[in-house]
Amino acid sequence: MSESSGLFQLPEEHVALREAIRALAEKQIAPHAADVDEQERWPAEAHEALVRNGFHAIHIPEQYGGQGADAVAACIVIEEVARACASSSLIPAVNKLGTVPLLLAASEELKQLVLPSIAAGTDGISYALSEREAGSDTASMRTRAVLDGDHWVLNGTKCWITNAGESTWYTVMAVTDPTAARKSEGISAFVVHANDPGFIVGPKERKMGIKGSPTREISFENCAIPVSRIIGEPGTGLRTALRTLDHTRPTIGAQAIGIAQGALDATLAYIKERRQFGRTIADFQGVQFMVADMAMKVEAARNLVYIAAAAAERGDKNSGFLASSAKCLASDVAMEVTTDAVQLFGGAGYTRDFPVERMMRDAKITQIYEGTNQIQRIVMARSLLRG
Repeated sequence: MSESSGLFQLPEEHVALREAIRALAEKQIAPHAADVDEQERWPAEAHEALVRNGFHAIHIPEQYGGQGADAVAACIVIEEVARACASSSLIPAVNKLGTVPLLLAASEELKQLVLPSIAAGTDGISYALSEREAGSDTASMRTRAVLDGDHWVLNGTKCWITNAGESTWYTVMAVTDPTAARKSEGISAFVVHANDPGFIVGPKERKMGIKGSPTREISFENCAIPVSRIIGEPGTGLRTALRTLDHTRPTIGAQAIGIAQGALDATLAYIKERRQFGRTIADFQGVQFMVADMAMKVEAARNLVYIAAAAAERGDKNSGFLASSAKCLASDVAMEVTTDAVQLFGGAGYTRDFPVERMMRDAKITQIYEGTNQIQRIVMARSLLRG
């Protein structure tokens, strides 16, 4: 019995990590979440707290000044921050998204240039793949990069770039060989700095949720970057981007679970206080069934997220399927749970005096970014049919 007691149980260090990040989030992030949403402002308090405590990018390896935390630990951080404020959870989530291509494929010189400042918290990094006409169809992107002596010159526009304007570095996918037999083989990955000439940041998008995390277009107008800033070999960019998503889709699942858990916790507190017909509404079986279903779905999705994160960490051949499954299930659960939370709050849930309407709005994007849930189902089906 003792030999199997650790099965399907987080190690003690992960449990301790959750306790630490939850305490920080409740004390230093949650109190500002409503104002961040209302004012649509950068969550400066959360950023400062995360950096000060080393939770802004814990996945970066120790040789670059990071903590070298594993993928499950990174998910726990994102989940616990999202439980308090979804916008703030995009600080560690996008730092991971932007750096994974470097960790997977960049030269040692490029890693040393970019990663230490992100590990230190002095810089952030964003990820630029999507375009207005190339969202799910990423291979149809139009942004170009042309080799000119010892520089690559970029032209084009990327959209839906999370934390654009706040980040210093940007991982960018661009077409380097428009004549490639397969469009996907003509795309390369680069790192662009906010101070590079010809790099332009557009105005903020006016969004439904995650309003504290700015989303902008970024443009390149003859933006010249050193030849050393290419990630991997020319033509391998889209392959690197897709490998990246195996590592980062579970983090979106973690964000979704955090939002759902925050909504569930708020709901449980509310229904034990709210009285109707002479008793608390928690005493009614119909309400009990709803919260039971909410908690059951959250727990199931959380376990799949951790399994997917661990699979990506160890290079499991099934990691692509698991990553899409985790992201898809967790985000669908987050939308269901937050919608039910608003319902259980009744009229109060529809007001901005309570957090669940914000959580419902924030949850929606998790079904869309890093691949819509329709795309996730395509990825899963292809994996299954390949056998």
